[in-house]
Amino acid sequence: MDWLAKIKSAEKTALIQDGKRKVHYKFSNEDEMAEEYNIETNILVRRAWKRGGALRKTGQWEVEVGDPEPVIQSFDVGIKENVNSPYIVKRITKTSIEWRIRNLSYPVETYSVSADADARCIIVRTTNKKYYKKICIEELDRVNLCPEQKNIDFSHKYNTLIITYKKPLQVLDLEQKVLQELKNVKTIKDGDLPCQPS
Repeated sequence: MDWLAKIKSAEKTALIQDGKRKVHYKFSNEDEMAEEYNIETNILVRRAWKRGGALRKTGQWEVEVGDPEPVIQSFDVGIKENVNSPYIVKRITKTSIEWRIRNLSYPVETYSVSADADARCIIVRTTNKKYYKKICIEELDRVNLCPEQKNIDFSHKYNTLIITYKKPLQVLDLEQKVLQELKNVKTIKDGDLPCQPS
Protein backbone atom coordinates (compact mmCIF):
# COMPACT_ATOMS: atom_id res chain seq x y z
CA MET A 1 0.00 0.00 0.00
CA ASP A 2 1.42 3.38 -0.90
CA TRP A 3 1.98 6.04 1.77
CA LEU A 4 -0.89 8.36 0.81
CA ALA A 5 -3.39 5.48 0.70
CA LYS A 6 -2.13 4.31 4.11
CA ILE A 7 -2.62 7.82 5.56
CA LYS A 8 -6.10 8.12 4.02
CA SER A 9 -7.25 4.73 5.33
CA ALA A 10 -5.93 5.26 8.88
CA GLU A 11 -8.15 6.22 11.79
CA LYS A 12 -7.02 9.78 12.63
CA THR A 13 -7.50 12.19 15.52
CA ALA A 14 -6.02 15.68 15.60
CA LEU A 15 -5.42 18.27 18.30
CA ILE A 16 -3.97 21.78 18.24
CA GLN A 17 -1.82 22.38 21.33
CA ASP A 18 1.29 24.45 22.13
CA GLY A 19 1.51 25.88 18.60
CA LYS A 20 1.50 22.41 17.04
CA ARG A 21 -1.02 20.28 15.20
CA LYS A 22 -0.72 16.83 16.76
CA VAL A 23 -2.12 13.94 14.73
CA HIS A 24 -2.53 10.37 15.96
CA TYR A 25 -2.99 7.56 13.42
CA LYS A 26 -4.19 3.99 13.96
CA PHE A 27 -3.51 1.68 11.04
CA SER A 28 -5.24 -1.59 10.13
CA ASN A 29 -2.13 -3.63 11.07
CA GLU A 30 -2.35 -2.23 14.66
CA ASP A 31 0.60 0.13 14.16
CA GLU A 32 0.21 3.63 15.59
CA MET A 33 1.90 6.83 14.46
CA ALA A 34 1.99 10.23 16.14
CA GLU A 35 3.00 13.36 14.24
CA GLU A 36 3.46 16.99 15.26
CA TYR A 37 3.39 19.84 12.73
CA ASN A 38 4.34 23.46 13.35
CA ILE A 39 1.00 25.25 13.00
CA GLU A 40 2.52 28.31 11.27
CA THR A 41 4.82 26.58 8.76
CA ASN A 42 3.08 23.17 8.37
CA ILE A 43 6.51 21.53 8.73
CA LEU A 44 6.71 18.13 10.41
CA VAL A 45 8.68 18.47 13.67
CA ARG A 46 8.11 14.99 15.12
CA ARG A 47 7.02 11.54 13.98
CA ALA A 48 7.02 8.49 16.23
CA TRP A 49 5.81 4.92 15.74
CA LYS A 50 4.40 2.32 18.08
CA ARG A 51 4.44 -1.01 16.31
CA GLY A 52 1.36 -3.22 16.68
CA GLY A 53 0.82 -6.93 16.92
CA ALA A 54 1.01 -9.17 19.96
CA LEU A 55 4.67 -10.07 19.46
CA ARG A 56 5.89 -6.54 18.77
CA LYS A 57 4.08 -4.55 21.46
CA THR A 58 6.65 -3.12 23.82
CA GLY A 59 4.94 0.12 24.79
CA GLN A 60 7.95 2.02 23.42
CA TRP A 61 7.65 4.74 20.80
CA GLU A 62 10.25 4.60 18.02
CA VAL A 63 11.16 8.15 16.91
CA GLU A 64 11.57 8.67 13.15
CA VAL A 65 11.72 12.50 13.09
CA GLY A 66 12.62 14.83 15.97
CA ASP A 67 14.47 14.47 19.23
CA PRO A 68 14.79 10.94 20.66
CA GLU A 69 12.77 9.89 23.68
CA PRO A 70 14.50 10.78 26.95
CA VAL A 71 16.25 7.84 28.58
CA ILE A 72 14.84 6.97 31.99
CA GLN A 73 17.55 6.26 34.52
CA SER A 74 17.35 2.81 36.03
CA PHE A 75 19.69 1.90 38.84
CA ASP A 76 19.31 -1.87 38.46
CA VAL A 77 20.82 -1.96 34.95
CA GLY A 78 24.33 -3.39 34.86
CA ILE A 79 25.30 -2.14 31.40
CA LYS A 80 24.22 1.14 29.86
CA GLU A 81 25.16 3.13 26.78
CA ASN A 82 27.82 5.80 27.17
CA VAL A 83 26.30 9.30 27.17
CA ASN A 84 29.09 10.40 24.81
CA SER A 85 28.17 7.84 22.13
CA PRO A 86 27.11 9.32 18.78
CA TYR A 87 23.36 9.58 18.21
CA ILE A 88 21.23 10.84 15.33
CA VAL A 89 18.47 13.45 15.36
CA LYS A 90 16.44 13.79 12.15
CA ARG A 91 14.78 17.07 11.18
CA ILE A 92 12.57 18.11 8.29
CA THR A 93 12.70 21.55 6.62
CA LYS A 94 10.65 22.93 3.72
CA THR A 95 13.19 21.83 1.11
CA SER A 96 15.40 19.22 2.77
CA ILE A 97 15.80 16.34 5.20
CA GLU A 98 18.49 16.87 7.80
CA TRP A 99 20.31 14.50 10.13
CA ARG A 100 22.50 15.71 12.98
CA ILE A 101 24.89 13.10 14.32
CA ARG A 102 25.96 14.41 17.70
CA ASN A 103 29.14 13.54 19.65
CA LEU A 104 31.39 13.19 16.59
CA SER A 105 34.55 15.16 17.28
CA TYR A 106 36.64 14.42 14.17
CA PRO A 107 37.43 17.22 11.66
CA VAL A 108 35.14 17.51 8.61
CA GLU A 109 37.72 16.04 6.19
CA THR A 110 37.56 12.75 8.16
CA TYR A 111 33.98 12.05 7.02
CA SER A 112 32.66 10.43 3.88
CA VAL A 113 28.92 10.72 3.23
CA SER A 114 27.72 8.77 0.20
CA ALA A 115 24.47 7.64 -1.41
CA ASP A 116 24.11 3.88 -1.81
CA ALA A 117 21.34 3.24 -4.36
CA ASP A 118 21.52 -0.56 -3.93
CA ALA A 119 21.05 -0.42 -0.14
CA ARG A 120 18.66 2.58 -0.54
CA CYS A 121 20.44 4.57 2.17
CA ILE A 122 23.13 7.10 2.97
CA ILE A 123 26.38 5.69 4.33
CA VAL A 124 28.48 7.74 6.76
CA ARG A 125 32.03 6.58 7.47
CA THR A 126 35.25 8.02 8.78
CA THR A 127 38.69 7.57 7.22
CA ASN A 128 40.03 6.48 10.63
CA LYS A 129 37.39 3.68 10.71
CA LYS A 130 36.02 4.86 14.09
CA TYR A 131 32.46 5.47 12.86
CA TYR A 132 30.19 3.78 10.29
CA LYS A 133 26.44 4.25 9.93
CA LYS A 134 23.74 3.45 7.36
CA ILE A 135 20.93 6.02 7.38
CA CYS A 136 17.63 4.97 5.81
CA ILE A 137 15.58 7.66 4.10
CA GLU A 138 11.94 6.69 4.66
CA GLU A 139 10.72 9.70 2.67
CA LEU A 140 12.42 8.35 -0.47
CA ASP A 141 11.16 4.81 0.16
CA ARG A 142 7.60 6.17 0.33
CA VAL A 143 7.90 7.52 -3.22
CA ASN A 144 10.04 4.59 -4.44
CA LEU A 145 13.21 6.61 -5.11
CA CYS A 146 16.84 5.79 -4.43
CA PRO A 147 19.17 8.36 -2.85
CA GLU A 148 21.35 10.39 -5.21
CA GLN A 149 24.77 11.80 -4.36
CA LYS A 150 23.97 15.18 -5.98
CA ASN A 151 21.31 15.86 -3.30
CA ILE A 152 23.70 15.32 -0.35
CA ASP A 153 25.57 18.08 1.44
CA PHE A 154 27.32 17.92 4.83
CA SER A 155 29.19 20.08 7.30
CA HIS A 156 30.63 19.72 10.79
CA LYS A 157 30.51 22.03 13.79
CA TYR A 158 30.24 21.79 17.59
CA ASN A 159 31.01 18.02 17.54
CA THR A 160 28.02 17.48 15.24
CA LEU A 161 28.02 16.16 11.68
CA ILE A 162 25.13 17.83 9.80
CA ILE A 163 23.91 15.96 6.71
CA THR A 164 21.38 17.64 4.42
CA TYR A 165 19.47 15.86 1.66
CA LYS A 166 17.58 18.04 -0.84
CA LYS A 167 14.02 16.75 -1.23
CA PRO A 168 13.11 15.58 -4.74
CA LEU A 169 9.89 16.96 -6.29
CA GLN A 170 8.09 13.64 -5.67
CA VAL A 171 8.68 13.96 -1.90
CA LEU A 172 7.52 17.59 -1.87
CA ASP A 173 4.39 16.60 -3.81
CA LEU A 174 3.60 13.74 -1.40
CA GLU A 175 4.02 16.04 1.60
CA GLN A 176 1.52 18.51 0.10
CA LYS A 177 -1.00 15.71 -0.53
CA VAL A 178 -0.66 14.47 3.07
CA LEU A 179 -1.13 18.02 4.41
CA GLN A 180 -4.24 18.37 2.24
CA GLU A 181 -5.59 15.12 3.70
CA LEU A 182 -4.91 16.34 7.25
CA LYS A 183 -6.96 19.49 6.60
CA ASN A 184 -10.01 17.20 6.32
CA VAL A 185 -9.45 15.73 9.80
CA LYS A 186 -11.66 17.20 12.51
CA THR A 187 -9.28 19.04 14.84
CA ILE A 188 -9.86 19.73 18.54
CA LYS A 189 -8.40 22.91 20.00
CA ASP A 190 -6.56 22.61 23.35
CA GLY A 191 -9.32 24.34 25.34
CA ASP A 192 -12.10 22.32 23.68
CA LEU A 193 -11.08 18.90 25.02
CA PRO A 194 -14.14 16.85 25.93
CA CYS A 195 -14.35 16.31 29.68
CA GLN A 196 -15.78 12.98 30.75
CA PRO A 197 -16.39 12.89 34.50
CA SER A 198 -15.86 9.53 36.13
